[in-house]
Amino acid sequence: MADKKTVMLTNIPQMPVNRMVAELSEIYCRVIERKQPIATVPSVMLWGPPGVGKSQGVREIAKEIENRTGKRTKVTDVRLLLFNPIDLRGIPTANEDRTLAIWLRPQIFQMDDNDDIVNILFLDEISAAPQSVQAAAYQITLDRTVGEHRLPANCIVIAAGNRTTDKSVAYKMPKALANRLLHIEVETDIDSWKEWAEKSGIHPLVRQFISARHDAIMAFDSASEDLAFATPRSWEMVSGILHSMDSDVEKAFPLIAGLIGLAAATEFRTWSFVHEDLPDVTDIFEGKSPDLPRSPEVMTALVSSMAYYAKEHRTDMKLIENSIKYAERMPPDFSVMLMKSYMGIEKGYREKLMKLPVFAKWIEKKGNLLNGYI
Repeated sequence: MADKKTVMLTNIPQMPVNRMVAELSEIYCRVIERKQPIATVPSVMLWGPPGVGKSQGVREIAKEIENRTGKRTKVTDVRLLLFNPIDLRGIPTANEDRTLAIWLRPQIFQMDDNDDIVNILFLDEISAAPQSVQAAAYQITLDRTVGEHRLPANCIVIAAGNRTTDKSVAYKMPKALANRLLHIEVETDIDSWKEWAEKSGIHPLVRQFISARHDAIMAFDSASEDLAFATPRSWEMVSGILHSMDSDVEKAFPLIAGLIGLAAATEFRTWSFVHEDLPDVTDIFEGKSPDLPRSPEVMTALVSSMAYYAKEHRTDMKLIENSIKYAERMPPDFSVMLMKSYMGIEKGYREKLMKLPVFAKWIEKKGNLLNGYI
């Protein structure tokens, strides 16, 4: 039915989770409030890398519908990778006079059709399911039926899957099916995550670390063989462990490493030990010149934070200039470490730095410590 080829997601909208939730909640609520058929909205297909927040977003949509319409929502979460076709169609049995076969209704179709309820059928991992299961799942998304079983009129259908470019098991979706779905690619967005994390009670250490190191929120690399890596989903699990372990990062370290990998866990642990002593990086780049840390551990964390902030604000040369003035006060080895990071921000950035008098002055004083780096 489907070939295992690259899914090209070039012409569909990309949205962070919070915008996806807002857009879909708005259309669903309008249809419900106007008493239009829910099937007016096509079945939705959410694409995105593992752990980006697709399933969390569906739960947020359910909450929004409850808040706006006053109706209760029930989410049926079906992990299609674990299903076989009979799980969707049901078990065949004989009718009363044993002349015909009938199909027992599968559990996922046992939904309350009361008008005060909105059901959401979430078909997760649809692109990774066996093709025989996909065939049944596609019938649900298109016709809201499988065989003789039909979804109730109060049911929203949302599917989700990884892209084949993520090197997860995934299959190219047939165009006839794709043309009947509303497609959205869910992307990582730090502001969206921070908003959600605050509302959801994510552990303060996790929130503060991600706020300081935006790039740490998603470390998924399709080319890597690593089993543990950072995603919004794995950071949520780290938060749960910290809440259970009384915020003891050292004691929880092996478990944290099992979720986000040793490198990310080590960085998080180091940061958690020193974050209270770190100067405000924003103050440094705005030229306020806070006191230098005394501890080498804190200084190492500061250099890392400054390098990240500089990369995020690389086009604002005034901010970069202020940070280089601050770096002049650092011990030489840390100052050199930071300037090496700056010169590697992007191709040609070293030449941009050379146009700054403060950087030229730094090169004159400490350039010999770069050991031929420039």
